[in-house]
Amino acid sequence: MPSFQTKLKITGLKPGNAPESVMAAAVEALGTRHHVESNQLDIVGGVPQISLRFTVDAQDYAGENDAARTSAAMVRDAVERVALTGALYVLRRSRGRWSPI
Repeated sequence: MPSFQTKLKITGLKPGNAPESVMAAAVEALGTRHHVESNQLDIVGGVPQISLRFTVDAQDYAGENDAARTSAAMVRDAVERVALTGALYVLRRSRGRWSPI
């Protein structure tokens, strides 16, 4: 199964939401479609960024990429219920390297 990663910048919390709710919303949304291998929070240039690594069921290359992009958009939609977001990235692992799709 191909491995993908989505990264989403978090620019703020919406009132009444705990910081933990950001990752919980992201993992829950992604977990409805794929196996979530890992998740982490990093600070990149002073801005929080969540990263989730996941697998997509094998199919044709373009179909796998489309599924990953759709799932990343679902993550963003779920997170936007509890936080303000910035840039969204989707990467595919190929030969030990992460490349944007």
